[in-house]
Amino acid sequence: MDSEEKPKLAKSAVEKLSDAVGEKTKQLGTAMKEVHHQRRLILFIVCVALFLDNMLYMVIVPIIPDYILSMRLHDEAHRHINTSSSYSNKSIIKPSYPVENEDMKIGVLFASKAILQLLVNPLSGTFIDRVGYDIPLFIGLVVMFLSTVIFAFAENYATLFVARSLQGLGSAFADTSGIAMIADKYTEEAERSRALGIALAFISFGSLVAPPFGGILYQFVGKEMPFLVLASISLLDGILLLIVIKPFANRTRENMPVGTPIHRLMIDPYIAVVAGALTTCNIPLAFLEPTIANWMKTTMGASEWQMGLTWLPAFFPHVLGVYLTVKLASSYPHYQWFYGAIGMVIIGASSCTVPACKNFGELIVPLCGICFGIALVDTALLPTLALLVDLRHVSVYGSVYAIADISYSVAYALGPIVASQIVHTTGFTQLNLGMGLANVLYAPALLLLRNVCQMKPSHSERNILLDEEPKGLYDTIKMEERKAKSHRGKSEAQGNSMDNYHEGQAGKYMSGEDSSDYDYS
Repeated sequence: MDSEEKPKLAKSAVEKLSDAVGEKTKQLGTAMKEVHHQRRLILFIVCVALFLDNMLYMVIVPIIPDYILSMRLHDEAHRHINTSSSYSNKSIIKPSYPVENEDMKIGVLFASKAILQLLVNPLSGTFIDRVGYDIPLFIGLVVMFLSTVIFAFAENYATLFVARSLQGLGSAFADTSGIAMIADKYTEEAERSRALGIALAFISFGSLVAPPFGGILYQFVGKEMPFLVLASISLLDGILLLIVIKPFANRTRENMPVGTPIHRLMIDPYIAVVAGALTTCNIPLAFLEPTIANWMKTTMGASEWQMGLTWLPAFFPHVLGVYLTVKLASSYPHYQWFYGAIGMVIIGASSCTVPACKNFGELIVPLCGICFGIALVDTALLPTLALLVDLRHVSVYGSVYAIADISYSVAYALGPIVASQIVHTTGFTQLNLGMGLANVLYAPALLLLRNVCQMKPSHSERNILLDEEPKGLYDTIKMEERKAKSHRGKSEAQGNSMDNYHEGQAGKYMSGEDSSDYDYS
């Protein structure tokens, strides 16, 4: 081969490769612009954000108690060294927290995320309704990234508290905007239930896999590694969000309606019933997580690995519950309230049987029942919140899912602080019986939702719900459609009558009848 032809062939091969890459990139870009593919990418981004938030929420469970203990021992070692030295007492390094309040400090640290999330959610919901869903989601991912990095390098209790509280701030934006974005993108009821079910599966997976993930990496690699892994995933998810959704270049929000204020949504009786159910059904999980390990150790002599893997088997019935509810909702959408009520009864029965368990194998069964019931309630009622907003208010979902997030936060803010006190004063058995009874007694309240779940878009809301006049965008559009349809019907009827009149007159003229009635000029 000629030496001059080799560079030409190489250049030709490079050009072909470049053209092929350019064509693939163009096809990818075109696919990303399609509504179907873009919705899937958005769902993936939101699911990763929810997975990260719940991973970070639960990954500290096996890490923080041991790490705080090591910090205390380190402080006491320094104190002993300084006391035995020739320096004055002014140089003694004091512990960063009181030793006698260590359990309370851990409880406050665990609850600080939910407490701040509870306080910020009313503001974040209003903010999301004003600016859209994408920018708050990006803000939430950035804050969670910073929180995770601070966790990785925190060396005292105060820094851990700041990192944990900062995560609550990020969750108030990321969780609420993510769920609201799914409800906004998936408008058809069956698709919405399926998409929210997938998101709930990611939430469950993040919550249940985090303790063994954090415990293994903490023991074999160090405290920093679990948080650095989560920070990397958060960073990648934020970059993907910038590429796919382009939050700061999207101006479609300018033409969207203004959402209903959160205080008006809170006093809606149907939304209040759903919010109460979400809080009640999550109380057993929130109250058992900080108390069940100590109970297992004292009553059944459970080992460390059994306490660490307590909730992991429950992931599978949770996913099964999500799958069954989505399938049932697609075939029988009018019974969403019934699926939620059944879930609350299952949670109540399972919670009452927890204290009767004698070993680790028996304990798995009621814990699986609790997570299965929570899956039924969440998967049935989260889409119902979006339906309520569509029917009774304006179809903007930031504030209503901020209310849902508040419902979860109430349970998880009380759990680490209140549950231990209840166990100490009344006992572990009484705690579980009370939580189970609360769920069973609340289940009939979901009967109030049966009319909402039976509603179809063609129905008039005012015939079923309590409102006397249209308040939402959906109601207004339907009223205008009915007016326009009525107006078109009248116009067509008048046009048909005029046509019949002229045809009749023309027939008379052709037959010579009543020709004097015509003006030939």
